[in-house]
Amino acid sequence: MAHTIAVLSQKGGTGKTTAVRTLADALRRSDVRTLAIDLDPQGNLSDYFDLPTDVEPTISDVLAGRATAEEAIHADMIAANLSLAETELMLGGRMGRELTLRRALSDVPGDYEVIIIDCPPSLGLLTVNALVAADRALVTAEAQYFALQGVEQAMEVVELARDSLNPQLSLLGVLLNLADMRTVHSREALISLKERFGDQVFDTVIRSSIAYAESAERARSILDYRPDLGADYIALAGEVLERLPGLAAARKRVAQLAQSSPT
Repeated sequence: MAHTIAVLSQKGGTGKTTAVRTLADALRRSDVRTLAIDLDPQGNLSDYFDLPTDVEPTISDVLAGRATAEEAIHADMIAANLSLAETELMLGGRMGRELTLRRALSDVPGDYEVIIIDCPPSLGLLTVNALVAADRALVTAEAQYFALQGVEQAMEVVELARDSLNPQLSLLGVLLNLADMRTVHSREALISLKERFGDQVFDTVIRSSIAYAESAERARSILDYRPDLGADYIALAGEVLERLPGLAAARKRVAQLAQSSPT
């Protein structure tokens, strides 16, 4: 059964979609069969993977019952577009609305080892659906003054989902994203997160760079566009695999990938 990871933050601008895009890429290059799901109506992850804007079916069709999850997979991804916002409103009137995605993902082919869900930058019904469908949550935080507050808000939603809807859900980790560790501000953000969440904070910190926006515009993985920055995500992939049982062989392949990447 695939490990399903919901990647979330309580606001935009934390590099969440880039984290999903590049983590999925690093896992795939380590021969981990990985499915990425865009659950954000903005469709940024779909654009980053360079899927056609008119690709069908999408996650909206899956949640609305017009298509199965397997039918919506394109190049190991399920895409999203603005129609997802309408679907979210429609789900609000359904019984068992929080369980819709979990039920839909039961149709995903069993050879996937990891499923990564890019949640919208808000803590609404779509994010709750992702947390109910997942067995792990990964919270991204920007290196700024309110980082701790944002992570705590996201953690409240994770705990609510676990207590009321998905007792199997656990925290995979907290990622400090887009940080410049040369600044006191970023270092203090990391210290505050570690003081609050301890070992749940990943050792890997993702460096900030305009290159992430450039790679997204070109629909190229940062692993190819800027391999030196991509090394951060390869290190993150190694940490993620350490926290997922049954993927020991993949950890060795990530280590080999890291050795071949510039830092």
